[in-house]
Amino acid sequence: MPINLKKGQKVSLTKGNPSLKHILVGLGWDVNKYSGGADFDLDASAFLVGENGKCPAPEDFVFYGNLKHKRGAVQHMGDNLTGEGEGDDEQIKIDLSKVPDSINKIAITVTIYEADSRNQNFGQVSNSFIHIVDEDTGENIIRYDLGEDFSIETAVVVGEIYKMNGDWKFNAVGSGFQGGLAALCANYGIETE
Repeated sequence: MPINLKKGQKVSLTKGNPSLKHILVGLGWDVNKYSGGADFDLDASAFLVGENGKCPAPEDFVFYGNLKHKRGAVQHMGDNLTGEGEGDDEQIKIDLSKVPDSINKIAITVTIYEADSRNQNFGQVSNSFIHIVDEDTGENIIRYDLGEDFSIETAVVVGEIYKMNGDWKFNAVGSGFQGGLAALCANYGIETE
């Protein structure tokens, strides 16, 4: 039975489970019914950041355009263009043993592709969640349902997997941004075109 978190809660992933190595981060959402006409394409991403809160290199940003971290620490399992169906809409696999020592946090984010041109935002998205599964045992460890706190935001930092005193922990962030993926990239030190 997973631990259900609320916004701002933190929980240790490895303190009670020191053998945890391979985790699957599943993200899901539904789109509210509205008369916009365009499909919603939500995209999960992972920013591997150092002590300064920035990605040391462009390769430390894993998303639909860079599906695998250079050391194999993080792998995006592919872009779901519509979010149709039940369960996870996108998944990211993390091998904690391959995360470089210079990285102390992995920020898991979701953005709306071409949100401005399609006049879309997270106020039109519902039932958003993240859950973390121990891939080796299949056990669902934690789940965080984001709630309906968003209106004009086009990007959300869903949660952070971070290292503290040798333990990996999860922080249920649920913080929205305007400016989509470009705003998140700027926040984490990634230059965009």
